[in-house]
Amino acid sequence: MRQTTEAFRSRYRAAIHPLYNPWLHGAFVLLFGVLAIGMFWSNVQQVQPLQWLTVPLTLLFFNFGVYSVHRHLGHHKKAFAKMFYARHAGDHHSFFTPGHMTYDSARDWRVILFPAWLIVIHTLFITLPGWWLLVQANVNVAGLFGGCMVFGYLAYEVFHACEHLPPDNPLTRLPWIRQMRRLHELHHRRERMQECNFNIVLPLMDYLFGTLYWEPETAPMSHSRMPMTRLQHPIDIAGEPIAVLAYAASVSRWPEWHPSSLKINGPQGPLHAGSHFEEDIHAGGRPGHLSWEVTEYLPGRRWCAQAHGDHGLSLLLTYECSTEGSGTQFVRTLEYRFEGLGMRIANQLLLKRRIGRESAASMLALRDMATQYIASARASA
Repeated sequence: MRQTTEAFRSRYRAAIHPLYNPWLHGAFVLLFGVLAIGMFWSNVQQVQPLQWLTVPLTLLFFNFGVYSVHRHLGHHKKAFAKMFYARHAGDHHSFFTPGHMTYDSARDWRVILFPAWLIVIHTLFITLPGWWLLVQANVNVAGLFGGCMVFGYLAYEVFHACEHLPPDNPLTRLPWIRQMRRLHELHHRRERMQECNFNIVLPLMDYLFGTLYWEPETAPMSHSRMPMTRLQHPIDIAGEPIAVLAYAASVSRWPEWHPSSLKINGPQGPLHAGSHFEEDIHAGGRPGHLSWEVTEYLPGRRWCAQAHGDHGLSLLLTYECSTEGSGTQFVRTLEYRFEGLGMRIANQLLLKRRIGRESAASMLALRDMATQYIASARASA
């Protein structure tokens, strides 16, 4: 059986030491890094123009080092770096997958940030020896090198954390961060993680070594200037949220409980982010065809998909689950719009009410069918 991201997250969180404090973790790394930079730069005085080249050259060197370690040790198992491989390819890439790229609470920083002691190792055993060698030649060059090496480490931690921020965080809209978040999201695809987008702060080495991969982000339909019709229907269903949502997200079963769904052409079982399927419908008294793409699946919590259909129809569908007593509160939110003026008028006059009745009826049918299916699955087990 395929291991779900949510199941892995639950196990990983349960294994975190109860005394772990993410705020102390982040504060220690930041404070140690700032103090180290200050110490390295404390003796830098009257820098000559040529000496300033140390800054870009050091950051370039750090960029290359991060790229090489990430590409060759983070995604290829080596005997001398087994722990790093297990933490990165094993833990980090299992915790964050397409459709599950954001953390839920500060304790999840445990799987984003490097261990707190690593910045000490980086400073004392990598940066300090380089500083000592350079200080024999020039104090300014050595100080700039040392400070920039630690600065590069902090920049990596900050950018990597931003690449896993919830999408509604204001930082995610900043241009540089927005592009790097997209590159990192593509890197987290299972089929891509060993071959592309290894840089975190600046994709320079990916560009130079031919491992840069980009796909434009599909613009969310809700960002259109044209308003969408929004229908939302909650219902209580007997069963655990994971089982309820898994049934609802198994689109091949939609014709069992939704009166508008006639035929599904797609995979069996609950569909994960990136899955596609086709649907023949008869909604609001009109036949039609929809092409769907699943955009998010958080088992037991949320499932989202978007579709395009006939007559300029665009659809956003969201299923959300939460524990309600001994069962589940299931909320279905349907947002749709038509591009053509005639269909928009027809929607306001007639279609909206019909679709609303069909959606309400589908919730009653879903409750009955999901309850039967879950009870049957338990009996079989």
